[in-house]
Amino acid sequence: MIDVAQVRELIELMVEHGLGEIRIRQEDSSITLRRGPTGEVMMYPQQMPMLPMGGAFPSGAVAPAAESAAQPLEDEGLLAIKSPMVGTFYAGPDPQSPPFLTIGAEVNPDSPVCIIEAMKVFNEIKAEVTGRVERVLVKNEQAVEFGQTLMLVRPRS
Repeated sequence: MIDVAQVRELIELMVEHGLGEIRIRQEDSSITLRRGPTGEVMMYPQQMPMLPMGGAFPSGAVAPAAESAAQPLEDEGLLAIKSPMVGTFYAGPDPQSPPFLTIGAEVNPDSPVCIIEAMKVFNEIKAEVTGRVERVLVKNEQAVEFGQTLMLVRPRS
């Protein structure tokens, strides 16, 4: 499986060096990242491993250039946990389970905060920040965009 953090770094390198395309192969999967005329980065997964869970994903997703996973919202002193990909947001590991976290929950960089399904691959998303969850901005099973703010966290002092 392709590492989301690695994809984010590759997008940043593309933007920084003005590259138009990057192709990566790892074992049985590969992706191509291409920048269009507007500067947007499009991800084309060629062969991704499938998990035995159902669900569908709209094709033709376009992702804007990468931003930091945790960008401060200066007016409130909160950090944003952003979606590292286009997909469907799931608050818990399955429909019968409680959500990974609720408002007021403490998180650390390794805390799972949600699952985002992309092309029938279920990706566990980590907080990547330390603090207390102040707001959850998306609903369960909502479609999310690359870089969309999912949650706001008050950093621990």
